[in-house]
Amino acid sequence: MGDDHMGVEADAEAATSDRSGSVDHRQELDIYPLSCYYFGSKEAIVFKEETLSDRINRMKSNYATYGLRTSVEAVILVELFKHPHLLLLQARNSIFMLPGGRLRPGESDVDGLRRKLSRKLSAEDGNETEWEVGECLGMWWRHDFETSLYPFLPPNVKKPKECTKLFLVRLPESRKFIVPQNLKLLAVPLTQVHENHKTYGPVISGVPESLSKFSINIIDT
Repeated sequence: MGDDHMGVEADAEAATSDRSGSVDHRQELDIYPLSCYYFGSKEAIVFKEETLSDRINRMKSNYATYGLRTSVEAVILVELFKHPHLLLLQARNSIFMLPGGRLRPGESDVDGLRRKLSRKLSAEDGNETEWEVGECLGMWWRHDFETSLYPFLPPNVKKPKECTKLFLVRLPESRKFIVPQNLKLLAVPLTQVHENHKTYGPVISGVPESLSKFSINIIDT
């Protein structure tokens, strides 16, 4: 009995030692100060003026024609006041959006996101390949036409109506952001976004959690 007890104690000590000496396996994510980037404007983008009912009818029509709607959005970080900030687009002084949009039929996730980023954040003659699109951070699903987006797809939902994929986009040390005149590009602290569903909605407010596997390094220039 005594030898068995000592063996259990030894195993417990070894497990404790392993935990205390565990290696941080988080991925490195370098971000640069907001002051490294130049911001300009270009011609406004035309937005459809529609009611909720109009939007639902449009979604139903598009689903009948093309099937599942797939959107891709970018998670882009910069540093400001020694804290990571998320770049968001704001329309009509009220609607916050991650940069991105809907894919064309047959278009890949990466190609579509690069196209959308160039349209909304680059000069008219911008090179789409300049955007470093990284891994997918998460997927959000619209179970039917009238529900919100959820970060899961229940097994009983056989025909979801929309999928939104979030991708990490790493910025170089310097670049130009050229934004349509009717949009604002804002740098919002991750601490402000976190679980702030009322202001930013479920997708944006969930971004900080999706970044938990990264070790964020602020690069001074």
